[in-house]
Amino acid sequence: MTENKALSILGWVKRIAMVGASADPSKASYRVLKDLTARGYEVIPVNPRPDLTEIDGLKVYPTLKDIDQPVDMVDVFRPPAELPEIARQAVDINAKVLWMQLGIKNTEAEEVARAAGLEVVMDRCPSIELAK
Repeated sequence: MTENKALSILGWVKRIAMVGASADPSKASYRVLKDLTARGYEVIPVNPRPDLTEIDGLKVYPTLKDIDQPVDMVDVFRPPAELPEIARQAVDINAKVLWMQLGIKNTEAEEVARAAGLEVVMDRCPSIELAK
């Protein structure tokens, strides 16, 4: 994935489901969520913790399948071993992009997503790409 391709994707996506979103300001997922919303993206936090129902006024969904609106991109802050299942869920909800954050790569997830026609970005952060 080239820098230009990543930026191209960020140029057309509007609604981003963030799997592994956190309400903890010390966590990268929280900072990226804040940055993306400040840049005008609609971010939908996804976290299975039953006690986490809202992050900064945004409703938190327990899984991708629980989201009740179309999603352009799934941005993942989870361990690589969880990615194949997340990729399958991204396909099931008709997402267009599977984006794996810095340090996150999974070949099986990439294959699942690409086979279904999704764009795949691995080991990159959208906030960093947008800041370039």
